[in-house]
Amino acid sequence: MIIDSLTNIEKYVSLNPLFQDVADYVHNNDLASMAEGKVNIKGEDLFANFVVTKGKTKEEAKLETHDKMIDIQIPISGAEIMGYTPRVDLNEQPYNSEKDITFYEGFAQQYVTVFPGMFAIFFPEDGHAPAIAETEHLKKVIFKVKQ
Repeated sequence: MIIDSLTNIEKYVSLNPLFQDVADYVHNNDLASMAEGKVNIKGEDLFANFVVTKGKTKEEAKLETHDKMIDIQIPISGAEIMGYTPRVDLNEQPYNSEKDITFYEGFAQQYVTVFPGMFAIFFPEDGHAPAIAETEHLKKVIFKVKQ
């Protein structure tokens, strides 16, 4: 897991060949003005999901992991709390290969607040519980990057 300011996103482009495309997209687009929906950047290898969701409580937020994709999550409309637990500390659960997701029961080991202007990167080894917020309409973008 990585959490940092969007002004530093260029520092992470060496971690994955598609991270440069994410950095370019962030720098060249007004994320706040984007409509809800999926934006294909490089087909199924890199796309962005712009979502507006109801904030969840820690009890409602489910830990999740992905096997094929890396998440780069950026809150747009307000602060978002994200839970984190290393995947090695999670109990094995059924994997949904169609949606590339595994859900887990229980609470995250740690929580961090990510503000607009920041991002969080979750690799396949990072269990994360996103969208924890005290708001009815949390706008965010989730870049899905092929590992």
